[in-house]
Amino acid sequence: MSTPAAVRVWESHFTLYRTIWRSNMMGAVLQPFLYLLGMGLGVGALVNSNDSSERLLDGLTYFEFLAPGLMATTAMMISAQESLWPVMGGFKWQRTFHAQAASPLSAGEITGGLALWQTTRSLIAVSGVAVVLALFAATRTPGLLLAIPFGGLTGVAFAAPITAWSATRESETSFPTILRFGIIPLFLFGGAFYPISQLPDWLEPIARITPLWHGVELCRGAVHDRLGWVEAVGHCAVLAAFAIGGWMWSRRAFARRLAA
Repeated sequence: MSTPAAVRVWESHFTLYRTIWRSNMMGAVLQPFLYLLGMGLGVGALVNSNDSSERLLDGLTYFEFLAPGLMATTAMMISAQESLWPVMGGFKWQRTFHAQAASPLSAGEITGGLALWQTTRSLIAVSGVAVVLALFAATRTPGLLLAIPFGGLTGVAFAAPITAWSATRESETSFPTILRFGIIPLFLFGGAFYPISQLPDWLEPIARITPLWHGVELCRGAVHDRLGWVEAVGHCAVLAAFAIGGWMWSRRAFARRLAA
């Protein structure tokens, strides 16, 4: 009982995860490995053959450009999935959050524990990608370790506001729409696969304000040692704003839902 309440909530999520971690980690390593083989090496060979590719990719090969971005996109994907149906299940199907609220735990402590778990889940996923990147000499750099927390922060920047949204819903009908018209377009247009300077003029400013672009820039800059302090602080500040704002919204949403 001396353990902080939020940590006890985190432990409940971690206990459940321990039953599936083997298959989960296998997917976390295998999927980015296949992406790197197919896109980084396969498509990359075509991109690198273009005379203008070095200029467009700031002197990087396509593999070097793409690989770090997968850390941020993986964090986004995993965090979005963890913040939709599992949150709805905690309120509607398993009613886990109601059971926790029946104990001395407050809504803020329940939300805090969930945020800790979502952060952990994001870091686990990003670490799986880092293991794959460490297999290749082009991305086996000291900055790879720094990119892991940057990727985790990217995941939290998505998890917090999406969790708040999920907590206000009575059904899951909007969840596929969020993935189809929110997460998937960001995956494609957030700067992981090509520079956002190649987007239409009206779309580039939109990409720059999304959490994914900031996460991709942090991970890519860290892996290739091209990240300045001012730039890093700016990107982290934007991601932290999404995370803190989403968490505050989540606390209010959980408190209202659990009091009803």
